[in-house]
Amino acid sequence: MSQQQQSTRQQGDQTSEPIKYGDVFCVKGELGEKAVKPEDAAMMQSAETAVLGKTKKGGPAAAMQSAANVNVSAGLVQPGDVTDVAAREGVTVTGTTVPGANIITESVAGQVVGQYIQPTGAGIQSSRGTAGGGQQQGVTSGSGGGQQQQGGGGGGGGAITIGQALEAAAQTIPGKPVDQCDAAAIQAAEVRATGSNVIIPGGVAATAQSAAAYNESMIRDEDKVKLGDVLSSATKMLPADKPATRQDAEGVVGAELRNKPDMSTTPGGVAASVTVAARMNERSQQQQS
Repeated sequence: MSQQQQSTRQQGDQTSEPIKYGDVFCVKGELGEKAVKPEDAAMMQSAETAVLGKTKKGGPAAAMQSAANVNVSAGLVQPGDVTDVAAREGVTVTGTTVPGANIITESVAGQVVGQYIQPTGAGIQSSRGTAGGGQQQGVTSGSGGGQQQQGGGGGGGGAITIGQALEAAAQTIPGKPVDQCDAAAIQAAEVRATGSNVIIPGGVAATAQSAAAYNESMIRDEDKVKLGDVLSSATKMLPADKPATRQDAEGVVGAELRNKPDMSTTPGGVAASVTVAARMNERSQQQQS
C-alpha cells in the first residue's frame, strides 16, 4: 500500500477497520484478512536483522511496523498483540546468493511479502532468518562454515545464469507444488538456456512437466511434487547454460503468464527469479561499461 493510501486511511473514518495484510501486501487467503499487529512487525525485524544485519529501510518489516502503529493508535489492536497465523507459521527472510547479488525473499506464514536484490561480492551461499511461535531466532549460513552450493552448467563469467536463477526459485519457495504454470516457465527457461527447442528427456523441463501432470491427480498438497524437488539441481541437469538476459526473462514471464488465469507471476517463482537475475546482470554490465 502506498504512503498516500495509508495516510488517507489513517485520516478517514475507515479507522474502524484495522489495516490488514491484504491492504499492505499482495497476499491471499487467511493472511490477507488478518490485521497487522505489533509483534508481527517485531518478528520480521528480528528475521531481517538475522540475515541483513539490520532492518531494511522501506522494507516489509518497516511497512508492517507502520501499519501496526496505525492499528494501535486507532485502538484496534493492542501493543504486544500477534496475529495467530503469523505466530503459528512464522515469518522468514531468506537470502540466496549468486554471483554478484543476494536475492532476498521475505515471507509471512509462507506467503512472499517482499523480494529484492542486494549486490554482494560473496560466492554462492544461502542464509535464512526466521521468527515465530512466540520465539524469535535468526539463523544464517555462509562462507564461515555454512552450507555452500555450487552451480554447474555453463558459467557466465560472473553473471547469473538461467540455471542458477532456477535454483534460486527452488530455494525461495521450495514447498510450492509444481503446476502447469511452473512447468511452462521452466520449459521456456530450458529452451533459452540451451538454445534448443527440443525438450531433453530426463531434463529439468521434462521433469517439471511430469511433476505437474502427476500433481493434477493428487488432492493433498503434501502428496505433490514440489518446486524444490525439481529445480534444486537445475544447473547440473542443463546440458548448456547462459547468463540470463532481459529477453530471456520476457520469454519466461510470458510462458508463465499464458498459463495463469489471474495473469500474474508467482512471487519468488521461476519467472520472478529469472527476471531478478536478468536485472542484476544488466546492472553489472552497466557498471562495467
